[in-house]
Amino acid sequence: MEDNCRQYEELDWLFRRMVRKFVKERDKIAVEGIPLPAMLILHKINRDGEQKLGDLAEQLDFSPGAITMLCDKLENKGYAVRRRLPEDRRSVALGITQEGRRLLARQRGLSRESIQLLFSKFTQQELTVLKKAFIRITDNLAGYADAILRTAKANEARREEAGGAADMADAAAARAEQNRFLNY
Repeated sequence: MEDNCRQYEELDWLFRRMVRKFVKERDKIAVEGIPLPAMLILHKINRDGEQKLGDLAEQLDFSPGAITMLCDKLENKGYAVRRRLPEDRRSVALGITQEGRRLLARQRGLSRESIQLLFSKFTQQELTVLKKAFIRITDNLAGYADAILRTAKANEARREEAGGAADMADAAAARAEQNRFLNY
C-alpha cells in the first residue's frame, strides 16, 4: 500500500471531485420543473410498473428523504400518483400517470444526450477499462462505511487509553501523513 499511497490519494481525490462535479451539474437540471433524478424515477416506473417507494430508493440509490421529496414533486405536477398498498398499509407505491408518460415522450433523448456527453470521447478500449473500474469500485464499496467507522472507533479508543499525550502524538502523525490532495 505504501508504494501506491500517493497514487491512491490522488485517485481518491479525483474520484470524489468527479462525483461532486457530476452531482453539481446534475442538480442544475430541471426538466419542465422536475429535477433530473425524478426523471430517473419516472423512467423506472414507466418501464417496470408501480413500485414501492422503499424499493425505488434502494434500487436507485436514493435516501428515503430524497425519494419522498422527488415523489412529492412528481405527484404535485401530476406525473405520478402514490397509493397505500392494501396488503401493507405502511407501504406506499408510486405509479406513473398519462401525463407522466407524455412528459417522457416529450423529453425523449435526454438519456442518450447525457450518456453521449459523458462517454463518447473515450475509445472502446478506455470504455472497457472504465467499465471494469466502475464495477470494481462498486464492489470495493461493500462494507466501506463499516470499515471506516471501525477505524475511527479504534482511533478513539487508542486516544482514550493514552490520555492527553496521544493528542500530541496524533497531531505529529497527522502532519507527517499530509499529502497534496485533500482527503479524510
